Amino acid sequence: IMVVGMVIGYQLKGKTLGNRFLSLNKRNSLQELVELIKSRYVDKLSPDSINQLAAGQLLSLLDPHSVYIPAMELKEVNEELMGNFQGIGVEFQLFNDTLNVMNVMEGGPAARANVQVGDKFIKVNDSITIAGKKLRADDVRKLLRGAMNTNVKVQVLRGNETVDITITRGTIMVPTVDAAYMIEAGTGYIRINKFGERTYEEFMQSLEKLQKQGMKQLVLDLRGNGGGLLKEATDIADEFLSGDKMIVYTEGSHVPRFEYHCKRDGLFETGKLVVLIDETSASASEVLSGALQDWDRATIVGRRSFGKGLVQQQFQLSDGSAVRLTVARYFTPLGRNIQKPYNKGKKEYEAELIARFHDGEVIKGDTAKHETKPYKTPGGRIVYGGGGITPDVFVPYDTTQSDPTLSKLYFRNTLSNFVYHYYMEHRSAFQSFQSAEVIPGKFMNTESDWQSFLSFAHRDSVVLTGIKSKDRTEITNRLQALMARQIWRTPGYYEVLNQADATVQKALQLLK
Repeated sequence: IMVVGMVIGYQLKGKTLGNRFLSLNKRNSLQELVELIKSRYVDKLSPDSINQLAAGQLLSLLDPHSVYIPAMELKEVNEELMGNFQGIGVEFQLFNDTLNVMNVMEGGPAARANVQVGDKFIKVNDSITIAGKKLRADDVRKLLRGAMNTNVKVQVLRGNETVDITITRGTIMVPTVDAAYMIEAGTGYIRINKFGERTYEEFMQSLEKLQKQGMKQLVLDLRGNGGGLLKEATDIADEFLSGDKMIVYTEGSHVPRFEYHCKRDGLFETGKLVVLIDETSASASEVLSGALQDWDRATIVGRRSFGKGLVQQQFQLSDGSAVRLTVARYFTPLGRNIQKPYNKGKKEYEAELIARFHDGEVIKGDTAKHETKPYKTPGGRIVYGGGGITPDVFVPYDTTQSDPTLSKLYFRNTLSNFVYHYYMEHRSAFQSFQSAEVIPGKFMNTESDWQSFLSFAHRDSVVLTGIKSKDRTEITNRLQALMARQIWRTPGYYEVLNQADATVQKALQLLK
């Protein structure tokens, strides 16, 4: 009887829809559907692609920020938050299918191996020729990145000479503080691009440096900061708020309320503070700016922030993939949930940002009617939730940047390419410059420089003859900032760019 039963069961297994007939684990309909597609679909499909499609579609129906991360992408995603990766430490650009070294990270693996700005990579690991090939930037990164302490051999063209170099890969730190300098006497400026594992440490080093230089008031720039680790943002808020003030609290259906409070005396609890935000400031950026606004600690300047008030937690899955699942909402000290609505679906949610440009909000200010509950700060200001942080002082979007002709320059990377070539042609002159602030007086300040750029842009199929004076000024400012970046990296870029930045200049006016 037992043998007959096993035979019948085996035959039935082949005739049933799934391959789990004899499984002791009860499977739900979703699991059965995935197994059915894997075993019976007409075309061959990768199991990973099925899992990604199923998980991605399911999560997208929950909220816009719950995401599935395939195993092959998980390392790169985690590296972004960690603020480091394993590589050689060069910044490159592909010109005419040849990799040109734009910058070499000071003290990094490539610098120790004597790779220089202007080197052209010809071969990698002796046999892989990369010059003259239709390679993408990602293809090159895969060749150059690798495990710590492993070697990569490269052959470079330096001038007319071919040089063979062996580089030992190492950890490349990616700063999250873009710039920190004294923008005026007594006034410091710090820009944070995201909140990673080392952001608080970087911020404290910057703050202490500026205080030693006599900083009494601060401009904190969070524009373009899409968020990151909540703890890093709350630790920074603690440096500005006194006592045991609440910074933020989180709460969800399966997550009990948890409050983040100040734990220590901060380094900058009393000086004047201005925080800059825009429509791309999100998540942890909104936690920080919302807490400072609720306690009347800072003046918020710029445009309404993105409106992301959902907290994600990352869970590892058995196949090496992961899911970042929304587990709670965060609320400002006054109880504001600044998450914008997402009940109309992910497509409408993402289009909301574009709608701000179409309806004129970024030009005229927040035109949306506040339908949510108003909150009063200790200082008597009225603030709202339900759609980002609305600034105390509005600064309109510069429409010059959206001009179609100028957009071509950005899209084709014409500005950066011109700066690199100009730098290489006049390298000896630039090496005598002592600081970024001298760039506007030394570069792109003559008609000859402007004509050189016009000719370069024309070769890139961008015709700029007859452009408006305002557009020319915008291009000139951007080129000068990019040249400062070529020499002094990101800090130099913002030191020059901020001289003509309307939002930064407004902040400086408010501090006077």
